[in-house]
Amino acid sequence: MAEALRQQADTVRRLKEEKASPEEIAEQVAKLLDMKAAICPEEGKHKFVLKTPKGTRDYSPKQMAIREKVFSIIINCFKRHGAETIDTPVFELKETLTGKYGEDSKLIYDLKDQGGELLSLRYDLTVPFARYLAMNKISNIKRYHIAKVYRRDNPAMTRGRYREFYQCDFDIAGQYDPMIPDAECLKIVHEILSALSLGDFLIKVNDRRILDGMFAVCGVPGSKFRTICSTVDKLDKMSWEDVKSEMVGEKGLSPEVADRIGEYVRLHGGLRLIEELLQDPKLSQNKLAREGLGDMKLLFEYLILFGISAQMSFDLSLARGLDYYTGVIYEAVLTQPQNDHTEESAGVGSVAGGGRYDGLVGMFDPKGRKVPCVGVSIGIERIFSIMEQKAEASEEKIRTTETQVLVASAQKKLLEERLKLVSELWDSGIKAEMLYKKNPKLLNQLQYCEET
Repeated sequence: MAEALRQQADTVRRLKEEKASPEEIAEQVAKLLDMKAAICPEEGKHKFVLKTPKGTRDYSPKQMAIREKVFSIIINCFKRHGAETIDTPVFELKETLTGKYGEDSKLIYDLKDQGGELLSLRYDLTVPFARYLAMNKISNIKRYHIAKVYRRDNPAMTRGRYREFYQCDFDIAGQYDPMIPDAECLKIVHEILSALSLGDFLIKVNDRRILDGMFAVCGVPGSKFRTICSTVDKLDKMSWEDVKSEMVGEKGLSPEVADRIGEYVRLHGGLRLIEELLQDPKLSQNKLAREGLGDMKLLFEYLILFGISAQMSFDLSLARGLDYYTGVIYEAVLTQPQNDHTEESAGVGSVAGGGRYDGLVGMFDPKGRKVPCVGVSIGIERIFSIMEQKAEASEEKIRTTETQVLVASAQKKLLEERLKLVSELWDSGIKAEMLYKKNPKLLNQLQYCEET
């Protein structure tokens, strides 16, 4: 058999050297593989690599229990504020997603052409929501949507960054008086982060119009507003010196313009800062900045009425890189690690973000009909990371089932009685279990109760 195998291998080599037809080579290779498999069956088997794809993960029952608890807190909050829910396909037409995410568009997963339609996996839930509104001619709705999204990002699993992850979005669409829906979105973020007990947090607030006005008075060319915006957005991760060198070196701004931007983007405060900027000799001359500051003043007055202004900071460095924002933007960050065991959670970063996007629905509407929208996305994966670390550090036992009763027996030959009884409990809506043995030992039954 070994001799036959060697001859067959020589035949394949000879055919390759002679550049025989691919069909003939394939036939002889198949014959060689069959002979190898007959000699050592194990070798012919394909060895699987057991792992999840990069940037994804499985969830154990314990992790799912934490997940369900977090979802329930968030959904209850959304419902308390009168929201209804929708769902959209996990993939959209490629053209629906293209050009909506600025520099992040390169992170969209494109699917292979499966016969006629070029498709991409959804990158967030906001653009599909805008498409849904335009397609169904809806001009006002308050909705929440919890679903998975996909980004071809460099994953940092310990910090809650994945390629497949959940987003929890709440949005208010419709024509309303200024800043009332925007203030409610910030109240929702405040309620959720307080209910989850993640530690101290700060919600940074800014406005795209203030940013654009600031860029204009500092001398940034109009064509560079968005790309400079993306750079300013890195100020929470990089020093001002690094941000400035990116603006000058990569984005081609003059150092003087970058320094003028630097004077503004390092400012943060509350109502008093807004009032000071309204008197700023340069900013107050810019129509966009004046509008943005006027609305920001109104927003902070509403936040004071809601009793949440202590956790709010008007922060001129907040830019949020997405192209579709047109007005108020905000981002919630944790300001302290939860405890000594979880140094990672200090670096978890943003745990919620959102803003106003008044032009997005109009991009999809055939008549360009605009539907003003404002919304917030809760950074659910980062919150899970912190909650999991907290659970591990505290070593508290997490129940993964909700069983209330175990139907047990101390004697043999009581299977029929156990089956009848457990059925009666189920029919009465009681969560019950029994062990799947005819005559289980009493000790095993008691141990099962302990463990679950």
